[in-house]
Amino acid sequence: MWSWVAHRISGVGIFFFLLVHVLDTAMVRVDPEAYNAVMETYKNPVMALGEAGLVAGIVYHAFNGIRIILIDFWSSGAKYQKQMFWGVIVAWVVVMVPFLARHLMNAFMH
Repeated sequence: MWSWVAHRISGVGIFFFLLVHVLDTAMVRVDPEAYNAVMETYKNPVMALGEAGLVAGIVYHAFNGIRIILIDFWSSGAKYQKQMFWGVIVAWVVVMVPFLARHLMNAFMH
């Protein structure tokens, strides 16, 4: 059940990010100075933490989406769903640890 909940939460978070991203990118046509001001607000450590959370959600959502596809279309998918869940967690950690190390170092060292 927690996998289902996390998948929905990450999906909603990605949706709202994309909505904000489209709106702030569209501002460049309306008011380039306002666009530049918004882009400057994104260059701070708090936003770097938000970006890290966004990437964490996207990576989880992608790996869990593959797991869901396998459960739906592989005849043995339901039998191995718990093992695949732990595979999603391991793959998420393998991807996120190096990303977070690099991203947070760049965010907080500069």
